[in-house]
Amino acid sequence: MTEPNELLQIVYVSSLAPGARIDAAAMLATARRNNGRDGITGMLFADGKRFLQAMEGPPEKVETTLSRIRRDPRHRAIVVLSKRNIAQREFGAWDMAHYDRADEGDFGTRVRELTSAASPAVRATIEGFVALRTERPD
Repeated sequence: MTEPNELLQIVYVSSLAPGARIDAAAMLATARRNNGRDGITGMLFADGKRFLQAMEGPPEKVETTLSRIRRDPRHRAIVVLSKRNIAQREFGAWDMAHYDRADEGDFGTRVRELTSAASPAVRATIEGFVALRTERPD
């Protein structure tokens, strides 16, 4: 059981379902609206085929958000990489990183900035995934 002031942090990866399409701008707007309402912060990396998200906030809200994502037919092969209680937010205000080849030179720096307060394990997971996806996108 979590203490009243504890937050839950979940990091997961998923793949875009075959034939599914994502409107990145609409996805960002929906995520910001829902996360702001629910007190969830974190980071989302999306490259058009894969997603990596770290989200943190009140445990029941984070669990509900993950359940909603699991039901979303655009996602498949959802794997939770990390699930842990944290005493304070590691990602600050909600932000979404979106991979775009035009921003490649700046993108690694932005991801390092977004993960700078994260635990070493979470930071390594995110930075490693992003490096792999931006070096060898499939």
